[in-house]
Amino acid sequence: MNNWFLAAGITAVGVAAVHVIGGGRDVVRPLLASGLADEPKRVLHAVWHMVSVDLALSGLALLYLSQADGTPGTGLVAWFVAAHFVAYAAAFLVVTLSVGWPRPLLRLPQWILLLPVAMLAAAGAA
Repeated sequence: MNNWFLAAGITAVGVAAVHVIGGGRDVVRPLLASGLADEPKRVLHAVWHMVSVDLALSGLALLYLSQADGTPGTGLVAWFVAAHFVAYAAAFLVVTLSVGWPRPLLRLPQWILLLPVAMLAAAGAA
């Protein structure tokens, strides 16, 4: 058993749960109630669901990898998951830092949840 992948998987599943519950309340409901045109509103809603599925599947993949230690391809899959969690974290950091908000690192704190998954997955793959 790879404990790094286990920790990464549990963390990623937790991130997915926070995304679904918190994002549904704080982001999706206001989005759907906004005056934004229907097409962009529905596209953004679909993207939110797409990310929900991606986060959940990534967490499940990492949990599987924790049990499949030594199986060929394990490291490659873990590096892929780590890379896309780094990319997600970077997207939130770039957006929040480009707006000019005071205390920007706490305005869109999703990167704080995403980066640990990347680090744990990378540690397991290394």
